[in-house]
Amino acid sequence: MQSPGGTAAAVGAPAAAVPPRSAPGASGTDRRAPDNLPVVSAFGPVLTALVTPFDDDGSVDEEAFVALHRHVVANGSDGIVACGSTGEAATLTAAEHLRVIELAVSEKPAGSQVIAGTGSNDTRHACEMTARATELGVDGVLSVTPYYNKPNRRGLLAHYAEVARSTDKPVLLYNIPSRAAIDVPNDLLAEIGASAENIVGVKQANDANLAPIDGLDLYAGNDETFARALDLGAVGGILVASHVVGNEMRRMVTEPERRAEIDASLRDVYAALGVTTNPIGVKAALALLGHCSAGLRLPLVEADDAETAVIRAMLERRGLLAPVG
Repeated sequence: MQSPGGTAAAVGAPAAAVPPRSAPGASGTDRRAPDNLPVVSAFGPVLTALVTPFDDDGSVDEEAFVALHRHVVANGSDGIVACGSTGEAATLTAAEHLRVIELAVSEKPAGSQVIAGTGSNDTRHACEMTARATELGVDGVLSVTPYYNKPNRRGLLAHYAEVARSTDKPVLLYNIPSRAAIDVPNDLLAEIGASAENIVGVKQANDANLAPIDGLDLYAGNDETFARALDLGAVGGILVASHVVGNEMRRMVTEPERRAEIDASLRDVYAALGVTTNPIGVKAALALLGHCSAGLRLPLVEADDAETAVIRAMLERRGLLAPVG
């Protein structure tokens, strides 16, 4: 789910074409497997960008985090991304950030995957967090485009070279121009991927650029594009609606012949959770369902009555919540 945002600037044109990297699991121009099933990824096709629950006093609710982690894995997810945009990484202290990652790793259900969001617009900090997450035992890291600074092409290449050197784990790039203020075009994503063997994939949250990328596994970055991404040969998606309808989203992977039908049936879920900036909507839904508090850290605020009513109505329509009255 992509939050509303302003127009992002695209990074400049390449100096020269870069050949695709040859590596195990690398993407080509056609990533479709037989019968339109996604190409196998080490992380699995359904990853939930997990929220970070907070107690009433604003501290991290560790018990709720662990329970929610188990819940999503038991309901369709192969693993989670901890401390991403949906996990409110921007308002976690470094100590809290690392504690959440530590919890995710130590309490993860057997056979599931933990990817840690470790990106920053400060390369030194991104490398430090990536190295610390690696020490904590994550299965991979997600590194968002450096935001606010608006680095150029050479700056992005240098940034990701340093990030890749700070870990021996797989690195997923994260292109989200609505939040980062710049768009990393697909040719530059391919060039970044070719620069380091452990840069293996991209979470693509620019719907207009959703396409196979040489040398990189493709993950849908928005719930609304998950089905289309799978049709294009993506290995999966890093999703928000899977907090609530994870089993249905899983069926889009396992029942490709019904993918379009299932996706159409979930459009009201995507719309309701996206009624306001992510993760406000999904936290409101989780609170209504009894999983955790709806609380967020400023500058994000809880859903208002009108927004909550939209989310409640969706949950009631789907039989997930008993109607009031």
